[in-house]
Amino acid sequence: MTFVDEVKNAVTPRAALLVIGVLGLQLLFIASYVGALHKPKPTDVAFGVVAPRQMSQQLVDRLDELPGGPLDPRTVSSAAEAREQIMNRDIDGALIVSPEGRTDTLLVASGGGTVLSGALEKIIAQVEGSQQRAVRTVDVAPASADDFDGLSSFYLVVGWCVGGYLCASILAISAGTKPANRQRATIRTLVMALYAIAGGIGGSVIIGPILGALPGSFWGLAGLGALVVFSVGMITLALEALTGIVGIGLAVLLIVIAGNPSAGGAFPLPMLPDFWRTIGPALPPGAGTWVARSIAYFRGNAVTGPLLVLSAWAVVGTALTLLLSMRHRAADPADGAARSTSTAADGS
Repeated sequence: MTFVDEVKNAVTPRAALLVIGVLGLQLLFIASYVGALHKPKPTDVAFGVVAPRQMSQQLVDRLDELPGGPLDPRTVSSAAEAREQIMNRDIDGALIVSPEGRTDTLLVASGGGTVLSGALEKIIAQVEGSQQRAVRTVDVAPASADDFDGLSSFYLVVGWCVGGYLCASILAISAGTKPANRQRATIRTLVMALYAIAGGIGGSVIIGPILGALPGSFWGLAGLGALVVFSVGMITLALEALTGIVGIGLAVLLIVIAGNPSAGGAFPLPMLPDFWRTIGPALPPGAGTWVARSIAYFRGNAVTGPLLVLSAWAVVGTALTLLLSMRHRAADPADGAARSTSTAADGS
């Protein structure tokens, strides 16, 4: 047997295609992460301005015309309203101009990302310095001292996502990636739900009572974790039921390659390029990270939209998994034996 024949025997066409697919995922991984994170800069950051009426619009225009468009400024009626909008996550910061002195106040929220709050401090310090004014910074939603750079919420959600698609992959591979029947698909769905509950509670225990990395509601984070794990797990099961083992790669593409760098974890959404900023909120890692930060630092505000995103992934994944199980029916061994017996009887 020649060497070429040995290669053909060792590497089947299917295996070769899978290896090529893995290479493609590897290159996409590099392109996505480096493309999203190699050059972060603030763009169109929602920013409030509280100033006397006669200078308010002038200041808004000046901030709006900064090179590179880092801010999306808008007037806010009062300092109290600015604080409330930050806590509601409508804006990421605000400048309160003193009508009497020459020291103004910058409001930031490092709980939403310390990199972004630091960028706002630098931008406003330059603007104020050009007008011979000073600025002091007040953090209205500070990140925990044990939450370095506000990354704990992101890593928590990444862990939940990883658990979701790994569990789904194991459930599928253990008996074939296409559910044999509706009963098996139902069992996998129930197992996925139980696993999601355990994963949500476990993650909340680790991030809160054990490590003290995130403040906020223990059960709020546990419920979020269960929803994240279940949504990722069910969409993975659906992709596997639709495409077989390729579905695992599609889940990695969706969650890891597209979802993680666009989640606003390492760098908040306003610091990401347009493409990643657009897709991030629609994917489970981005929706989950936003909700985790809201629970931890923003009194649980502004979570309806992201929770609906996660729920939609869960519902679509569950529906597809159950529907596809009725299309892809593998022959049951008992049924096959019965048919063989029947055929033998007819032949005799």
